[in-house]
Amino acid sequence: MRLARMGGAMPRATLALALVGLALAACARMGGPDGMPRRPSTVTVSGLGTVTAAPDMAEITIGVVTQALAAAQALAANSLAAERLLQGLGGLGIAGRDVQTTNISVSPLRRPGKDGQPPEITGYEVSNQVRVRVRELARLGRVLDQQVGQGANLVHGIRFGLQEPAPRLDEARKLAMADARRKAELYAVAAALKLGRVVAVHEAGAASPRPEMAPRAMISAAVPVAPGEQEIQASLTVTFTLEP
Repeated sequence: MRLARMGGAMPRATLALALVGLALAACARMGGPDGMPRRPSTVTVSGLGTVTAAPDMAEITIGVVTQALAAAQALAANSLAAERLLQGLGGLGIAGRDVQTTNISVSPLRRPGKDGQPPEITGYEVSNQVRVRVRELARLGRVLDQQVGQGANLVHGIRFGLQEPAPRLDEARKLAMADARRKAELYAVAAALKLGRVVAVHEAGAASPRPEMAPRAMISAAVPVAPGEQEIQASLTVTFTLEP
């Protein structure tokens, strides 16, 4: 900047204004008026990715419930029945690592008392439940049929799943990122800006496989079972920079 002189000497007021101008110019080059770099504009969006896959395994809970007048009798009868169930599973090729006991209970059976008397114990009930993982869905119907035939009188909680969900989950993550970029691009265009680089990614959560409502096919076995399809979701929160 060229500073004019008056009478060979610069007035103090002019010099002060010149120095302020230089300081403001320097601040403009550095960023804000306080000399700190300006933070780039950003946009934060969420992205959702969903993939489906046919399940290749199932978990079921099977058990036996017995009753007797004495707790020891009920427990003995239940133990024999439960042992038959476990042997039957082994005969179907279900490995020991895929069978896990989840509950054993002994409960009194009570009859309401009369004339204000306390309830009367009339016997005992014993329940033994195991969770079974069936890694070959073609065997699922036969497992159910065989276990009921062996004395199982409690069957519930069939849950289908994938033995290796990671590849499908990675596909869902890619789709979630693409969805986030699409939304961010839309906002950038609406603001007359350009979409820049990714500065932050947060995975909000990955949903476990869950069955679709519409079944695909029925398993050919003694007990018909519809495995349907599994839905796997990934959710991301992504921050992009915005450029002029």
